[in-house]
Amino acid sequence: MKWNSFEKKKDFVVCVDSDGCAMDTMNIKHIRCFGPCMIKEWHLEKWQDAILESWNKVNLYSVTRGINRFKGLAIALKEVNEKYTHIEGIKEFSDWAEKADELSNNSIEKKITENEIFAKALSWSIVVNKEIEALPEDDIKPFEGVKEALLEIHKHCDVVVVSSANPEAVKAEWKRFGLLDSVDLLCTQDMGSKAYCIGRVADKGYDKKKIIMCGDAVGDLDAANSNGVLFYPICVNHEEESWESLLKDALPKFLDGQYSGDYQEKMLKVFMDNLR
Repeated sequence: MKWNSFEKKKDFVVCVDSDGCAMDTMNIKHIRCFGPCMIKEWHLEKWQDAILESWNKVNLYSVTRGINRFKGLAIALKEVNEKYTHIEGIKEFSDWAEKADELSNNSIEKKITENEIFAKALSWSIVVNKEIEALPEDDIKPFEGVKEALLEIHKHCDVVVVSSANPEAVKAEWKRFGLLDSVDLLCTQDMGSKAYCIGRVADKGYDKKKIIMCGDAVGDLDAANSNGVLFYPICVNHEEESWESLLKDALPKFLDGQYSGDYQEKMLKVFMDNLR
């Protein structure tokens, strides 16, 4: 489903991130796919232990958790350029990753004739997608409580997935576990940034006090704040408890108009403290 076929059905809408929020996929994808594929593409095996440690810290265990893959790649390659070996085109790539309206395979493909680094970044991203697709299905699953929570949420709210992951992977993962039955729209990497997607959802006629973004990363919070909507955190290493609290505590407050203010501030403090 795309924008022109998505319509507001209920007064409330819950936006949900996928990787690391609903799906227990962040660690396996970064540790097995993103980082190692970068090492191979740029032939960085000589320094791989340190580089991979840094990659995981940036993408999994700090306030930059959940950053777009190309932004994460730009950070990693800039560090490689400064500490280990020259990366041709790093300034051009970093500038693009910082300023581009869309960060996806489709958008970077238009840049490949400008500098070799864009072709290499596209190659890396394509290989990453293939490696992710090849991961054992048993290793890719939703966090405990997600399906039950989404079923209950969907009784009262429209549900929109807002993810920076590639569309094929998100659709396949959510379909495999029957989660798409509780989803009205899938917004993925090809449809724009998370902030843009939340804005387009808001344009469908929802009161912004009746829109909440559920995410596990500061980027999800920023996307919510940029649109003036609410935010509920799924805390890394405490995902099951976060989903349980969403269903039992946060959702009733959201539906009763009591979520903003002190309650959201308390949740934000727990969220930020967990990422430090």
